[in-house]
Amino acid sequence: MTKHENLYTPEQQEELLDAHVGTSLDTPLRSDAFDLSNEDKIAQIAEKFEDIMILLGLDLKDDSLSGTPLRVAKMYVNEAFSGLNPLNKPQMRLFENKYAYKEMLIEKNIKVHSHCEHHFVPIIGKCHVAYLPGEKVVGLSKLNRIVQYYAKRPQVQERLTNQIAEDLKKALQTENVAVIIDAKHLCVASRGIKDDTSATVTAYYGGEFNTPSKINELLNYLKG
Repeated sequence: MTKHENLYTPEQQEELLDAHVGTSLDTPLRSDAFDLSNEDKIAQIAEKFEDIMILLGLDLKDDSLSGTPLRVAKMYVNEAFSGLNPLNKPQMRLFENKYAYKEMLIEKNIKVHSHCEHHFVPIIGKCHVAYLPGEKVVGLSKLNRIVQYYAKRPQVQERLTNQIAEDLKKALQTENVAVIIDAKHLCVASRGIKDDTSATVTAYYGGEFNTPSKINELLNYLKG
């Protein structure tokens, strides 16, 4: 028992654990986050996940379970949390806007598969990205890749929304960027309140998008 633990009732402690606590725009990482190779991380995570399974009472001699620790470790490092590693960040190559296109450009319904950093369960939804082109444009698939890069981390949806927006502003060299995420959190749907009908929507409107007329125009396009 910690010296503060007795200050809270069990109900208050549960409320604190469930609190949606934010930190900063940057994903919280230790200074030695990348000292180990991916292979070393996989080996150590597999060993520790095996300990978790044993503590849960599972029999790892069973054929169905024996490979699970390694499968989980590979999934964490190579897939689910690969966005933690800056080496995996997609390059944003810009092209001259030869078409002189100046209106809103929208890439909608980009899939979002992330994980809640509070319970390490999935966040599943879609992201809509829009920007107003200037002298440069970017390949459409790069918008998808940036969304997926930041989603592949332990996240809170507010941070994910802002990270995508800030990176796109920097890459596209414009403040005129909008990002909307509509997602379901399995920490809400499968545990705690167990509400599988609700969804969470977050938005970022930068530059010219931060006006009622542009917001309405964008939302009308998304409804279409």
